[in-house]
Amino acid sequence: MERFNQLKSLVMDAEADFVKFYDKQNKAAGTRVRKTMQDLKVMAQDIRGEVQNMKNNG
Repeated sequence: MERFNQLKSLVMDAEADFVKFYDKQNKAAGTRVRKTMQDLKVMAQDIRGEVQNMKNNG
């Protein structure tokens, strides 16, 4: 469950930047949103790999 909590934390931490970008058109916040989305993508791939390994190994 630790990985899920990390994922949830990353999403919650990005909320302010999403608001700044979409509601206030802050371009710097858009850059931070893109970085966060990339981090989420990498984390999702890592979690997928962990799940697959756990599933295959027992």
